[in-house]
Amino acid sequence: MTTTEQLYQLYQQHPVITTDTRKIAHGSIFFALKGAQFDANTFAKQAIEAGVAYAVVDNPEYKYNDQCLLVADVLTTLQDLARYHRKQLTIPVIGLTGTNGKTTTKELINAVLWQHFNTLATQGNLNNHIGVPLTILSINASHQMAVIEMGANHIKEIELLCSIAQPTHGLITNVGKAHLEGFGSIEGVKIAKGELYDWLATAPQPPKGGVFETLGGGVAFINSNNSVLMEMAALRKFAIPPVFYGDAIDDLVSGEITENAPLLSLEWTNNSSGESYAVKTQLTGAYNLDNILAAICMGVYFKMPVKEINAGIEGYQPKNNRSQIVQTATNTLICDYYNANPSSMMVAIENIGKITASRKVLILGDMFEMGAEAAAEHKAVIEKALATKVDERIFIGKEFQHAFSTMDHRPSTMVYLTAEDAIAGLKANPIKKSTILIKGSRGMALERLVELF
Repeated sequence: MTTTEQLYQLYQQHPVITTDTRKIAHGSIFFALKGAQFDANTFAKQAIEAGVAYAVVDNPEYKYNDQCLLVADVLTTLQDLARYHRKQLTIPVIGLTGTNGKTTTKELINAVLWQHFNTLATQGNLNNHIGVPLTILSINASHQMAVIEMGANHIKEIELLCSIAQPTHGLITNVGKAHLEGFGSIEGVKIAKGELYDWLATAPQPPKGGVFETLGGGVAFINSNNSVLMEMAALRKFAIPPVFYGDAIDDLVSGEITENAPLLSLEWTNNSSGESYAVKTQLTGAYNLDNILAAICMGVYFKMPVKEINAGIEGYQPKNNRSQIVQTATNTLICDYYNANPSSMMVAIENIGKITASRKVLILGDMFEMGAEAAAEHKAVIEKALATKVDERIFIGKEFQHAFSTMDHRPSTMVYLTAEDAIAGLKANPIKKSTILIKGSRGMALERLVELF
């Protein structure tokens, strides 16, 4: 069996990890991970023939030659190798989790820090038990910081990811209703997300000699406006006092929206200096104020010049259908259909109610993974939408249709069972000269509606 230490020596010579034979990097190390429908051990020979330096396998039948390294379990070995590599690093590692806004906040933090430091951040949403170790193993000697996104759909998952990423600094964006099938309840979500605070409260100090040694480790960045996060933090004893952001004058950074039409502008204050600054963004959604302030707070904490902090915020362009503005010939679209849960639905609906626009339309698709709470949560979203001042409301999906069957129908409200039905309805009754929020779970594939506007 190949040990972690032996594998790390080979990794130092071949510091690129491959897990997909369709994307082989010549000279890399291939990890033959198992999936629900496949066993990558069977691809080890193909990977070697394609040019990898070594293939890590856990089935002796597929150890074709000395380039095949046999281990007890490939996934555990990948995670152990990432832990071993992490322990060699002396840079700040910022861990990030939360129910909503993880990826946007991660991208904003990276956009700010990148103005001053050579940072590495999680690519896309590779934030699970495979993505986090792969990201850690992508860190090399040139990097000065890393921003690691950590996702979870059950208790103890963030604890595992923290043991791999070993963050010195961390942030929970919020705690809301998502993946309730896995967490069981909102209390389960609190426990799971709180595992990041647990890690930070007991985090070992970074190795001596690091670039940011004087800043120490175990620093939590907390939104002081979020009562749930404040309560969670109060239950833990942090060795280093948390850093706060929000709207209070004793926060490190505070700020407020000055325009939402639909792109956000804001004014923020460094409360240490008392100086205030204006910044325009390419983001929509009042809920993004917290995410923006988190990134600004990081920049201030790491002593970056204001010019660089604002450049990072102003230069960030949302993508992947997260709070993304698309301007068509006749409409302004708010494309926010990467995912959806009750918490993100509520703030998105609130936001369109606040936006300055002549005509507003809501198009909402079903939320997935709601478990036993599905009926109640979809009904609550409908009630929120009906109470929000917009000109037209469209609901799509069997959960919304079921919820509506128990309610009185309202004017300017349409309900469709499928996206295909909605497409037919929108073709017959096109929407023009409107600001349109399109939001739903990824499985609803609401991107199919965009070409209609």
